[in-house]
Amino acid sequence: MQLNFSQQMRMSQQMKLAPRMIQSMEILQLPYLALQERIEQELEDNVTLIDGGTMKETSETERDLEIERAREEANEKQTEEKELLVDNDHGNDADFERLVDMANDWPDDNFAAESRPSSNRISDAMDSHSDMISNVVMTPQTLHDYLLEQFHYFGLSADLRAFGEYLIQNLDHNGRLQSSLPEITQVYGGPITYEDATQVLERIQQLDPPGVGARDLKECLLLQLTPELMYHDVLEVLIGDHLDDLGHNRMPLISRKTGYSIDLIKDAMEEMRHLDPFPGRKFEVRLVQNVTPDLEVVQEDDGRWVVKVIDEYVPNLRISRKYIEMLRNGVDATTKEYIKKKIDSAKWLIESIEQRYSTLRKVAQAIVDHQTAFLDNGPEFIHPLKMQQVADQVGVHVTTVSRAVDDKWVQTPRGLFPLKRFFGGGTKTSSGEDVAWGIIRIKLQEIVDGEDKDSPYSDDALVAEMAKLGYELARRTVTKYRKKMNIPSSRQRRQY
Repeated sequence: MQLNFSQQMRMSQQMKLAPRMIQSMEILQLPYLALQERIEQELEDNVTLIDGGTMKETSETERDLEIERAREEANEKQTEEKELLVDNDHGNDADFERLVDMANDWPDDNFAAESRPSSNRISDAMDSHSDMISNVVMTPQTLHDYLLEQFHYFGLSADLRAFGEYLIQNLDHNGRLQSSLPEITQVYGGPITYEDATQVLERIQQLDPPGVGARDLKECLLLQLTPELMYHDVLEVLIGDHLDDLGHNRMPLISRKTGYSIDLIKDAMEEMRHLDPFPGRKFEVRLVQNVTPDLEVVQEDDGRWVVKVIDEYVPNLRISRKYIEMLRNGVDATTKEYIKKKIDSAKWLIESIEQRYSTLRKVAQAIVDHQTAFLDNGPEFIHPLKMQQVADQVGVHVTTVSRAVDDKWVQTPRGLFPLKRFFGGGTKTSSGEDVAWGIIRIKLQEIVDGEDKDSPYSDDALVAEMAKLGYELARRTVTKYRKKMNIPSSRQRRQY
């Protein structure tokens, strides 16, 4: 075998994104609040970047004078504090003697009466304390903490109590066991038999909220049945033996099997609606995320809708004159390289933000121009729109449009919408007119809402009803959108 070394020239083409282009795409994709955070971080990291709207630059001489004045004020304040401490030390003995004399001169009962606060002062103090407590942010109690607090009142042995705490920690956010009891017992190990585990679980199922510790939906509902509940015996039979039939609205079948009348079954089902299938969810803390619009659509005098970029809370960035003057006046090579690097980074950021505003405005304006009927007349008049159409109109790549609309919100007279809301495919009516799928959903919902609930439309009947409105759709399409809209089947929608 021979090893040869040789040099060869080869031409090839590779596409590489420059760092400046990567940064520009990242800035474009950022939503409003994230852009604010990014700018604030850059203001902290880059000394050459300043907020031109709030920061006032001063010369080096003025800056030095301000520092010197602040230092002198701090020294004067420190001196005054030292003198005050010395005076207090000398006066403490005399003050103490005066207090002793006051106590001797005044009778005990009068002195106590004067020192005792009035009822009004006590009430004011309690109100102030209550206000202070009410303003303290309290950590909400979790489901597991609430159950453990109750569980400790049971007089169980140490082993059973430890297993009970472990079992409570294995409840999900709905309050149900995440695994079967034998599996949990096997994983836990220790001196716990299945009989012990069953006993502990029964104790947990006695805790508040009712239904907690259940292994499935049926057990959860049964645990909430109490003897004083109306239709208790009927509900016990319906939930225990016919829960699946209830879910599929098989009233006649249940009536034949149980001998209950349909009216009695319907009354019992109304009572069952008061039961909670997810008793643990009331302890969940759901944080509501505020949405800040990036854009605003306003209507001009001539009736045209115009897009405006919201940037009132975004700092007005510019490059500090101080560092530009330092480069002009001459500095050492290391400092010069550092300043130039920071200034270049600041320029890239400023240009990327300006490019973001320009691209976002153009893309949003193109969307609004396509969806004028939506803004004029409402959601029923939205048109089919694809991102490629907007990209062709603006003159950018379709991925740029995707980044521009990603997680962006626009404030309109019709409400606050994500920009992606205005995109979507569609179909054609019998007359050849394009119609968006959003309108199909609206019309489908209107047909279902207006149907006779004693004899609701099947999917085939829904196809026929949509055809009457001019929308020629396949049955599978109607079924798909019915399920997406969480519309039950005709059997489940039927009222007996």
